[in-house]
Amino acid sequence: MTTLTETATSTGQPDVATVKATFGDWRDDLDRNGYAIIKGAIPLDRAVDYQKQAFDWLSSFSSDFSFEDRSTWTAANLPVQNKINTFTAYSVCHEKFMWDARLEPAVVDAFATLWGTSDLIVSFDAPNITLPNRPDKPKVGAWPHVDQSPFRRGRVCVQGLINLSHSGPEDGGLMVYPGSHNLTEEFFDTQTSKSDWTRNDIYLFSKDELAWFESKGAKPHKICAEPGDLLVWDSRTVHYGAEPGPESNTIRTVIYASYAPAAWASEETLREKAKIWRHWGGTTHWPHDNVVFRDTRARLADGSLDPRNRSQPRVMPDISDRLLKLAGARRYDGTEVEPAE
Repeated sequence: MTTLTETATSTGQPDVATVKATFGDWRDDLDRNGYAIIKGAIPLDRAVDYQKQAFDWLSSFSSDFSFEDRSTWTAANLPVQNKINTFTAYSVCHEKFMWDARLEPAVVDAFATLWGTSDLIVSFDAPNITLPNRPDKPKVGAWPHVDQSPFRRGRVCVQGLINLSHSGPEDGGLMVYPGSHNLTEEFFDTQTSKSDWTRNDIYLFSKDELAWFESKGAKPHKICAEPGDLLVWDSRTVHYGAEPGPESNTIRTVIYASYAPAAWASEETLREKAKIWRHWGGTTHWPHDNVVFRDTRARLADGSLDPRNRSQPRVMPDISDRLLKLAGARRYDGTEVEPAE
């Protein structure tokens, strides 16, 4: 038997998630642990093809780059990448393979099942392509965080990761602190001062702060997954992207994609998303709020514009009605959204 209770705002968005349910599927894992794995959300052959397209995109920036020759894995041969191995510039968020993956039926259906509606919008999020043990790039240590401000309460954002590569214990992947989503509000209320809170939807934890979570039983766990799996997690769950171990030869390949009911987005947010869409820009992990415009421009280490910069996707997406509605550029009543100035 399934029971569901929650308080909600006038837009239908949960204000404080008091969900008490037994679904008999991955949603129970999400409620209990703060994360879940939807196995085989994308058929293996299509997942392999999406990775190939991602590799084609990566190798398009230099004829000197080769996946088979580690000596070519250098910044000079690669597009500009942030320290956590994601790519946000060059209009990559709107490459055809990115949108095709976002539109995968079982991926969309998972979030439709979660939120109880198929009228969804999606984040313009990034791909992560991590070349293991690059000789020219220092490894990034653990950076445990949550992607939800302490001013927000309850489950208001669930993040998604479309996995396109094997992720074993030694490979790069998602680290989570199971159960921490049920502890973060207590942490902020008892271990921090409200005067120090910000509206920014990110909070990085110190070692001492993590010790508090571990004392409550929330300890780090590496999620293992296969190509085609969809990983979802509550934005209150402490997590971070783990670097490949020294024995790993796997090129981690994932696409971040988060979905939420379109009804949760304000008119202002929809107009901003429509503007970002028009300019082929990226956003945060949040699909319906906290929409920060990440433009297409790639900056080199000296601050200059990368001459290889792209102001539109290398391979344009197929622009369908479904895509435009997920992008937030077209409402579900069929009317177009006027982009913000």
